[in-house]
Amino acid sequence: MRIVKQRLVVIGNGMAGMRTVEELLSAEPTKYDITVFGDEPYGNYNRIMLSSVLCGEKSLEDIVINSRQWYIEQGITLHAGTDKVVVRIDRKHKKVYAQDGTVAGYDRLLIATGSKAVIAQIPGNNLEGVISFRDIFDVNKMLSYSRRHKHAVVLGGGLLGLEAANGLVLRGMDVTVIHNNEVLLNRQMDKPAGTLLQTQLEQRGLKFKMAAKLKCLEGDAQGHITSAYFEDGSQLACDLFIMAIGVRPNMTLAQNAGIYCEGGIVVNDTLQSYDPSIYAVGECIQHRGHTFGLVAPLFEQAKVCANHLSAHGVAEYITLPTATKLKVTGIQLFSVGDFLGDEQCESLHFTDPALGIYKKLVIKANKLIGAVLYGETTDGNWYQELLEKQENIATIRDTLIFGKAYVCEQ
Repeated sequence: MRIVKQRLVVIGNGMAGMRTVEELLSAEPTKYDITVFGDEPYGNYNRIMLSSVLCGEKSLEDIVINSRQWYIEQGITLHAGTDKVVVRIDRKHKKVYAQDGTVAGYDRLLIATGSKAVIAQIPGNNLEGVISFRDIFDVNKMLSYSRRHKHAVVLGGGLLGLEAANGLVLRGMDVTVIHNNEVLLNRQMDKPAGTLLQTQLEQRGLKFKMAAKLKCLEGDAQGHITSAYFEDGSQLACDLFIMAIGVRPNMTLAQNAGIYCEGGIVVNDTLQSYDPSIYAVGECIQHRGHTFGLVAPLFEQAKVCANHLSAHGVAEYITLPTATKLKVTGIQLFSVGDFLGDEQCESLHFTDPALGIYKKLVIKANKLIGAVLYGETTDGNWYQELLEKQENIATIRDTLIFGKAYVCEQ
């Protein structure tokens, strides 16, 4: 007797969507005929390793997760390229339509459209040489500019901005990072750790303009950027300007289809949208008020979603604090949870300026709620485990700052 497979269509060929497909194939390899739409002309690649390509540690080939051949071997139909972008979801007839007219019907639809870079709304943001840092196209453009130009300015002192700046310095460019706060990585670090980080990056050749307010970008007669101007009257020469000030869930397609969205595509604990035949994972979603920009929660979402698509249906997604690590070789940084605390919290500190080590643990009601480690991050995963399990640390409080090995010896 011939088994009729259900049709699964995946919109988005990125890490979240394809990890869901991998998990699904592992659980139920014959349940679906799978069709994937992606807007880049590649197989699936590791987007978080783009900074390693930029700084020369890896090649594009090194970061490919699934080549086009893999899709063929798995029996997956892949529609990849700018003309294959899905432009409409017809929920009534359960069909999706791509820009070039390609149509695919579905029984289950998985939306994994990711996010879009936030573009600062300032005069000159459309000049040639003003780009974001999201995909292979952006990296190739940065590499091309680094061979022909000198001055780069990066807007944003967060993870992505610092990784872009570090890569461009290693490629020989003169790089200045503009940040609107006095502390680098201010969403992940306090001032002492941020100061250590800035000092170490300055030693590598990066320049910084902190607590800065950008006024406008100006270009030449050909429409190419030449300068960045600030509210304080100063300016910077600029051949390449990179926007790295955050991302927003890419949910326009879902909104146009009438799928309920708020800050992202709203999903329940099974990653199901308000339409029971449509699931969503990754940076495009909102779960219990949270949106996502780091890879760890995306992979956990993929497991849960695949569990339900395979009809095993027991897993529930829980949003947990996600640790932050900076992908810059030689810099050790770890941050998780509430690293600032409030008046009900107490903080434990350890500092060794000579070695560039700083540790801060935030405790509330005998439970660890946040940690910042700089220069020595060996115990990061242990602290995260204590935080996630909400373990009572009263008996080890006095030695907690010295790490797991020291605590276990006592």
